[in-house]
Amino acid sequence: MACDPGETIGAFLCQAGQILRAAAIENPRLEARLLLGHALGATPEQLIRDSRAPVPPDAAARFHAAIAARLDATPVAHILGSQGFWTLDLAVSPATLIPRPDSETLVEAALDLFPDPAASLRVLDLGTGTGCLLLAVLAERPNAVGIGVDLIPEAAALAAANARRSGLDDRAAFLAGNWDAALSGRFDLVLSNPPYIESGAIAGLMPEVARHEPRSALDGGPDGLGAYRLLVAALPRLLQAGGAAVLELGTGQLPAVEALAREGGLVVDSCRPDLAGTPRALVLRAGEKKCIGEEAPAH
Repeated sequence: MACDPGETIGAFLCQAGQILRAAAIENPRLEARLLLGHALGATPEQLIRDSRAPVPPDAAARFHAAIAARLDATPVAHILGSQGFWTLDLAVSPATLIPRPDSETLVEAALDLFPDPAASLRVLDLGTGTGCLLLAVLAERPNAVGIGVDLIPEAAALAAANARRSGLDDRAAFLAGNWDAALSGRFDLVLSNPPYIESGAIAGLMPEVARHEPRSALDGGPDGLGAYRLLVAALPRLLQAGGAAVLELGTGQLPAVEALAREGGLVVDSCRPDLAGTPRALVLRAGEKKCIGEEAPAH
Protein backbone atom coordinates (compact mmCIF):
# COMPACT_ATOMS: atom_id res chain seq x y z
CA MET A 1 0.00 0.00 0.00
CA ALA A 2 1.45 3.34 -1.09
CA CYS A 3 1.79 6.14 1.41
CA ASP A 4 0.17 9.49 0.81
CA PRO A 5 2.79 12.09 -0.07
CA GLY A 6 3.35 15.07 2.16
CA GLU A 7 4.57 16.12 5.57
CA THR A 8 1.55 15.09 7.61
CA ILE A 9 1.56 12.84 10.66
CA GLY A 10 -0.17 10.10 8.68
CA ALA A 11 2.36 10.27 5.85
CA PHE A 12 5.30 10.17 8.26
CA LEU A 13 3.86 7.13 10.02
CA CYS A 14 3.21 5.28 6.78
CA GLN A 15 6.66 5.98 5.33
CA ALA A 16 8.45 5.11 8.58
CA GLY A 17 6.49 1.89 8.91
CA GLN A 18 7.59 0.83 5.44
CA ILE A 19 11.24 1.68 6.18
CA LEU A 20 11.23 -0.29 9.43
CA ARG A 21 9.43 -3.24 7.85
CA ALA A 22 12.02 -3.37 5.07
CA ALA A 23 14.72 -3.53 7.77
CA ALA A 24 12.98 -6.57 9.31
CA ILE A 25 12.03 -4.65 12.46
CA GLU A 26 9.31 -6.43 14.41
CA ASN A 27 6.10 -4.40 14.93
CA PRO A 28 7.18 -1.63 12.53
CA ARG A 29 3.89 0.30 12.75
CA LEU A 30 3.93 0.28 16.53
CA GLU A 31 7.54 1.46 16.65
CA ALA A 32 6.83 4.20 14.11
CA ARG A 33 3.97 5.47 16.31
CA LEU A 34 6.14 5.36 19.45
CA LEU A 35 9.00 7.23 17.79
CA LEU A 36 6.84 9.89 16.15
CA GLY A 37 4.84 10.37 19.33
CA HIS A 38 8.11 10.90 21.18
CA ALA A 39 9.35 13.40 18.59
CA LEU A 40 6.09 15.34 18.74
CA GLY A 41 5.39 14.92 22.45
CA ALA A 42 2.04 13.43 21.44
CA THR A 43 -0.03 10.48 22.66
CA PRO A 44 -1.12 7.66 20.32
CA GLU A 45 -4.66 9.06 20.46
CA GLN A 46 -3.40 12.46 19.34
CA LEU A 47 -1.52 10.90 16.43
CA ILE A 48 -4.74 9.29 15.21
CA ARG A 49 -6.84 12.40 15.77
CA ASP A 50 -4.34 14.71 14.06
CA SER A 51 -3.21 12.40 11.25
CA ARG A 52 -3.70 15.15 8.64
CA ALA A 53 -1.79 17.75 10.65
CA PRO A 54 1.68 18.75 9.45
CA VAL A 55 4.79 17.67 11.34
CA PRO A 56 6.86 20.72 12.39
CA PRO A 57 10.42 20.78 11.03
CA ASP A 58 12.06 20.37 14.44
CA ALA A 59 9.91 17.32 15.25
CA ALA A 60 10.59 15.92 11.77
CA ALA A 61 14.34 16.20 12.40
CA ARG A 62 14.00 14.41 15.75
CA PHE A 63 11.90 11.69 14.13
CA HIS A 64 14.37 11.13 11.27
CA ALA A 65 17.21 10.88 13.79
CA ALA A 66 15.21 8.35 15.80
CA ILE A 67 14.51 6.22 12.73
CA ALA A 68 18.20 6.29 11.80
CA ALA A 69 19.13 5.19 15.33
CA ARG A 70 16.57 2.38 15.19
CA LEU A 71 17.98 1.17 11.87
CA ASP A 72 21.36 1.04 13.64
CA ALA A 73 19.75 -1.37 16.17
CA THR A 74 19.48 1.18 18.98
CA PRO A 75 16.72 -0.17 21.26
CA VAL A 76 13.46 1.77 21.20
CA ALA A 77 13.68 2.25 24.98
CA HIS A 78 17.04 3.98 24.62
CA ILE A 79 15.62 6.32 22.00
CA LEU A 80 12.57 7.09 24.13
CA GLY A 81 14.66 7.28 27.31
CA SER A 82 12.26 5.20 29.37
CA GLN A 83 10.62 1.80 29.71
CA GLY A 84 7.52 0.63 31.53
CA PHE A 85 7.96 -2.06 34.20
CA TRP A 86 5.29 -3.32 36.57
CA THR A 87 3.39 -0.11 37.45
CA LEU A 88 6.41 2.16 36.97
CA ASP A 89 7.84 4.24 34.15
CA LEU A 90 11.63 4.05 34.49
CA ALA A 91 14.44 5.96 32.85
CA VAL A 92 16.92 3.77 30.98
CA SER A 93 20.40 4.28 29.56
CA PRO A 94 23.18 2.24 27.93
CA ALA A 95 24.60 1.73 31.46
CA THR A 96 21.78 -0.69 32.35
CA LEU A 97 19.77 -3.55 30.99
CA ILE A 98 16.37 -2.52 29.70
CA PRO A 99 13.70 -3.92 32.07
CA ARG A 100 11.84 -6.80 30.47
CA PRO A 101 8.41 -8.34 31.13
CA ASP A 102 10.04 -11.68 32.03
CA SER A 103 11.59 -10.02 35.09
CA GLU A 104 8.15 -9.07 36.40
CA THR A 105 7.89 -12.77 37.30
CA LEU A 106 10.38 -12.07 40.12
CA VAL A 107 8.18 -9.29 41.46
CA GLU A 108 5.16 -11.59 41.45
CA ALA A 109 7.11 -14.27 43.31
CA ALA A 110 8.42 -11.78 45.87
CA LEU A 111 4.99 -10.36 46.61
CA ASP A 112 3.56 -13.85 47.04
CA LEU A 113 6.31 -14.63 49.53
CA PHE A 114 5.30 -11.61 51.61
CA PRO A 115 1.56 -11.19 50.91
CA ASP A 116 0.81 -8.79 53.76
CA PRO A 117 0.66 -5.29 52.20
CA ALA A 118 1.70 -3.80 55.55
CA ALA A 119 4.77 -6.03 55.96
CA SER A 120 7.89 -4.26 57.17
CA LEU A 121 10.62 -5.68 54.96
CA ARG A 122 14.31 -5.05 54.43
CA VAL A 123 15.01 -5.71 50.75
CA LEU A 124 18.28 -6.05 48.83
CA ASP A 125 18.59 -5.95 45.03
CA LEU A 126 21.97 -7.18 43.74
CA GLY A 127 22.83 -6.04 40.21
CA THR A 128 20.03 -3.51 40.41
CA GLY A 129 20.42 -1.86 36.98
CA THR A 130 17.52 0.58 36.62
CA GLY A 131 16.31 -0.40 40.11
CA CYS A 132 13.25 -2.00 38.56
CA LEU A 133 12.95 -5.03 40.85
CA LEU A 134 13.51 -3.18 44.10
CA LEU A 135 11.31 -0.23 43.17
CA ALA A 136 8.45 -2.45 41.98
CA VAL A 137 8.43 -4.30 45.32
CA LEU A 138 8.66 -1.08 47.34
CA ALA A 139 5.76 0.37 45.34
CA GLU A 140 3.59 -2.56 46.48
CA ARG A 141 4.85 -2.77 50.08
CA PRO A 142 4.77 0.75 51.58
CA ASN A 143 6.47 -0.30 54.82
CA ALA A 144 9.42 -1.89 53.03
CA VAL A 145 12.83 -0.28 52.64
CA GLY A 146 15.63 -1.39 50.36
CA ILE A 147 19.15 -1.15 49.02
CA GLY A 148 20.20 -1.67 45.42
CA VAL A 149 23.78 -2.42 44.40
CA ASP A 150 25.31 -2.27 40.93
CA LEU A 151 28.89 -2.61 39.73
CA ILE A 152 28.45 0.30 37.29
CA PRO A 153 28.32 3.71 39.06
CA GLU A 154 26.20 5.18 36.24
CA ALA A 155 23.65 2.40 36.77
CA ALA A 156 23.45 3.04 40.52
CA ALA A 157 22.97 6.76 39.81
CA LEU A 158 20.21 6.02 37.29
CA ALA A 159 18.46 3.72 39.77
CA ALA A 160 18.56 6.50 42.37
CA ALA A 161 17.05 8.87 39.82
CA ASN A 162 14.32 6.32 39.14
CA ALA A 163 13.57 6.14 42.85
CA ARG A 164 13.04 9.91 42.86
CA ARG A 165 11.02 9.68 39.65
CA SER A 166 8.77 7.07 41.29
CA GLY A 167 8.43 8.86 44.61
CA LEU A 168 10.26 6.06 46.43
CA ASP A 169 13.58 7.74 47.22
CA ASP A 170 12.73 8.02 50.92
CA ARG A 171 12.76 4.21 51.17
CA ALA A 172 15.47 3.22 48.67
CA ALA A 173 19.24 3.73 48.60
CA PHE A 174 21.61 2.72 45.82
CA LEU A 175 25.31 1.89 45.96
CA ALA A 176 28.01 1.23 43.39
CA GLY A 177 29.90 -1.88 44.41
CA ASN A 178 30.83 -5.48 43.70
CA TRP A 179 27.84 -7.59 44.73
CA ASP A 180 27.64 -7.77 48.55
CA ALA A 181 31.19 -6.61 49.32
CA ALA A 182 30.17 -3.33 51.01
CA LEU A 183 27.09 -4.63 52.83
CA SER A 184 26.41 -5.54 56.42
CA GLY A 185 23.32 -6.84 58.14
CA ARG A 186 20.65 -9.22 56.92
CA PHE A 187 17.62 -8.90 54.68
CA ASP A 188 14.12 -10.36 54.54
CA LEU A 189 14.20 -10.46 50.73
CA VAL A 190 17.10 -10.59 48.31
CA LEU A 191 16.38 -10.02 44.61
CA SER A 192 18.76 -10.44 41.70
CA ASN A 193 18.68 -10.56 37.93
CA PRO A 194 22.34 -11.50 37.48
CA PRO A 195 24.32 -11.77 34.24
CA TYR A 196 23.64 -15.29 32.95
CA ILE A 197 24.55 -15.37 29.25
CA GLU A 198 27.48 -17.60 28.34
CA SER A 199 30.42 -15.41 27.29
CA GLY A 200 30.71 -17.06 23.91
CA ALA A 201 27.03 -16.57 23.12
CA ILE A 202 26.88 -12.79 23.58
CA ALA A 203 28.03 -11.94 20.07
CA GLY A 204 25.17 -14.01 18.67
CA LEU A 205 22.45 -12.16 20.58
CA MET A 206 20.17 -9.78 18.74
CA PRO A 207 22.15 -6.61 17.92
CA GLU A 208 19.95 -4.42 20.15
CA VAL A 209 21.31 -6.43 23.09
CA ALA A 210 24.83 -7.36 21.99
CA ARG A 211 25.75 -3.86 20.82
CA HIS A 212 23.77 -1.58 23.09
CA GLU A 213 23.36 -3.17 26.53
CA PRO A 214 26.24 -3.41 29.03
CA ARG A 215 28.30 -6.57 28.70
CA SER A 216 28.85 -6.68 32.46
CA ALA A 217 25.09 -7.13 32.92
CA LEU A 218 25.00 -9.96 30.35
CA ASP A 219 28.20 -11.97 30.72
CA GLY A 220 27.81 -14.88 33.13
CA GLY A 221 31.18 -16.40 32.31
CA PRO A 222 32.02 -19.41 30.14
CA ASP A 223 29.08 -21.47 31.41
CA GLY A 224 26.74 -18.59 32.29
CA LEU A 225 26.79 -19.54 35.99
CA GLY A 226 29.55 -17.33 37.37
CA ALA A 227 27.25 -14.82 39.07
CA TYR A 228 25.11 -17.59 40.58
CA ARG A 229 28.18 -19.05 42.28
CA LEU A 230 28.88 -15.68 43.90
CA LEU A 231 25.25 -15.24 44.93
CA VAL A 232 24.97 -18.71 46.43
CA ALA A 233 28.09 -18.06 48.49
CA ALA A 234 26.76 -14.72 49.74
CA LEU A 235 23.12 -15.56 50.47
CA PRO A 236 23.61 -17.48 53.74
CA ARG A 237 25.19 -14.34 55.22
CA LEU A 238 22.65 -11.97 53.71
CA LEU A 239 19.35 -13.70 54.47
CA GLN A 240 17.46 -13.03 57.66
CA ALA A 241 15.96 -16.03 59.43
CA GLY A 242 12.75 -16.77 57.54
CA GLY A 243 13.91 -14.67 54.61
CA ALA A 244 14.05 -15.62 50.94
CA ALA A 245 15.98 -14.87 47.78
CA VAL A 246 14.44 -14.63 44.31
CA LEU A 247 16.88 -15.05 41.41
CA GLU A 248 16.17 -14.68 37.71
CA LEU A 249 17.16 -17.68 35.57
CA GLY A 250 18.15 -17.94 31.95
CA THR A 251 16.53 -20.52 29.70
CA GLY A 252 17.60 -24.05 30.65
CA GLN A 253 19.53 -23.00 33.76
CA LEU A 254 17.15 -24.32 36.42
CA PRO A 255 18.87 -27.69 37.11
CA ALA A 256 22.36 -26.19 37.31
CA VAL A 257 21.38 -23.31 39.60
CA GLU A 258 19.33 -25.64 41.81
CA ALA A 259 22.41 -27.83 42.20
CA LEU A 260 24.61 -24.84 43.05
CA ALA A 261 22.10 -23.67 45.64
CA ARG A 262 21.92 -27.03 47.36
CA GLU A 263 25.71 -27.42 47.32
CA GLY A 264 25.93 -24.01 48.99
CA GLY A 265 23.62 -24.97 51.83
CA LEU A 266 20.54 -23.30 50.36
CA VAL A 267 17.36 -25.13 49.45
CA VAL A 268 14.96 -24.52 46.59
CA ASP A 269 11.51 -23.43 47.72
CA SER A 270 9.83 -22.95 44.36
CA CYS A 271 10.44 -21.85 40.79
CA ARG A 272 7.89 -19.65 39.04
CA PRO A 273 7.63 -19.79 35.24
CA ASP A 274 7.20 -16.70 33.12
CA LEU A 275 4.28 -16.23 30.72
CA ALA A 276 6.03 -18.39 28.12
CA GLY A 277 6.33 -21.25 30.61
CA THR A 278 10.09 -20.90 31.05
CA PRO A 279 11.30 -21.38 34.67
CA ARG A 280 12.29 -17.82 35.49
CA ALA A 281 12.10 -16.88 39.20
CA LEU A 282 13.94 -19.26 41.53
CA VAL A 283 13.04 -18.88 45.21
CA LEU A 284 15.61 -19.99 47.77
CA ARG A 285 15.02 -20.31 51.50
CA ALA A 286 15.54 -22.71 54.40
CA GLY A 287 12.93 -25.45 53.81
CA GLU A 288 13.21 -28.23 51.25
CA LYS A 289 10.54 -28.36 48.59
CA LYS A 290 10.40 -29.52 45.01
CA CYS A 291 10.86 -26.89 42.31
CA ILE A 292 7.61 -26.46 40.42
CA GLY A 293 8.98 -24.59 37.43
CA GLU A 294 9.28 -27.69 35.23
CA GLU A 295 7.22 -30.81 34.76
CA ALA A 296 8.36 -33.96 36.51
CA PRO A 297 10.04 -36.46 34.17
CA ALA A 298 7.87 -39.24 32.81
CA HIS A 299 8.44 -42.76 34.14
